[in-house]
Amino acid sequence: MSELFCEGEYALLLLDRRRRYLVKLEKGKRFHTHRGFLDLDQIIGRPEGVAIESSMGVDFYVFKPSLWDYVESYERPTQILYPKDIGFILVYADIGPGCRVLEAGVGSGALTSFLAYHIRPTGRVYGYDVNPRFIEVARRNLERTGLLGYVELKLGDVYKGVDERDIDVAILDVPSPWLAIDPVYRSLKPGGFFVSFSPTIDQVEKLVESIEAHRGFIVLNVLESFTRSYKVRRGETRPETTMIAHTGYLLFARKLSLQF
Repeated sequence: MSELFCEGEYALLLLDRRRRYLVKLEKGKRFHTHRGFLDLDQIIGRPEGVAIESSMGVDFYVFKPSLWDYVESYERPTQILYPKDIGFILVYADIGPGCRVLEAGVGSGALTSFLAYHIRPTGRVYGYDVNPRFIEVARRNLERTGLLGYVELKLGDVYKGVDERDIDVAILDVPSPWLAIDPVYRSLKPGGFFVSFSPTIDQVEKLVESIEAHRGFIVLNVLESFTRSYKVRRGETRPETTMIAHTGYLLFARKLSLQF
């Protein structure tokens, strides 16, 4: 049975495939759109999936927000990773409940949020960033989604080392990941996953060369992914004119047993 909407929580207002709005439910408040305003009192105490009519007679459908709905609304001082890249990281690095994950380059906390969501309830995410502003923004974003309790945010430079040991997965979204190979090797447990996200192929080439020289990892795969939505209508079905194409390259490797 669906839970009813309560005052103080967030709701997703869905107009169509492209237009959706995340709103906090407060009594006596109105939400204004180009298709009229909605009295938020109409939503409180109602179930998911109901249609709420705006002042212009337009129906908005109301749902509980997904984690991605929250992440899309995050304060963003940096570019965030998209679901297509986050999904590959979660699956290929075998991230699940109880995992201990090192993340370097927290940024806005988008990937951090999905890591925290998937390692619950006994896992832990250790997020490093050299920018104090990014750390604070990520902290606010994680508080909003209720996931901060699974994350330890640290102001620190992964190139210089990390505190944690026996980590299951290390994920780097930093300009020069090859400079972090030694610290990451020391932090990972034997067989642990090393993941790197890089916007340019030059970064990937240098990272692979450095990994091969280091001899402490075996590279499993280097890939990029694309997503394309479709307009579906009888006799007119075709790809949408815009798509999320290149965002970055993902490298996956695993730790070998060497002595340092």
